[in-house]
Amino acid sequence: MIQGIDHIQLAMPPGGEPRARAFYGELLGLREIPKPPELAKRGGLWFELPDGRGLHLGVEEPFVPAKKAHPAFRVLTLDLLAERVSQAKSPVKWSHEVPGVRRFHSEDPFGNRLEFQEHPSEHKLTEDEVLGRA
Repeated sequence: MIQGIDHIQLAMPPGGEPRARAFYGELLGLREIPKPPELAKRGGLWFELPDGRGLHLGVEEPFVPAKKAHPAFRVLTLDLLAERVSQAKSPVKWSHEVPGVRRFHSEDPFGNRLEFQEHPSEHKLTEDEVLGRA
């Protein structure tokens, strides 16, 4: 039976790999992993989340961004991430509807909805810890 989630997939338009690398790799800090050669022919990218699960970006044509369906990422440094996302000119829309969960919604460069959340019981890293100066 089901044991968990292996990966999530979002769509992106053809030729979007450079923007996906900049957003998911550079801005969010996810590690790109190689796609199997047969799948690489289709375009798109794969990233690895810190817990070993995957985030796949697949080329879809015609492309339509997901405006309601979305992944929700757990974050230890929500305020720092919100600042980075905002500085990158991506929206940061705070949401307070879920008790005990700090979260905001944003969009990737293709308009796909993303959620980032922090639970109060989780350790909050300092900026020095995030930058490896601690």
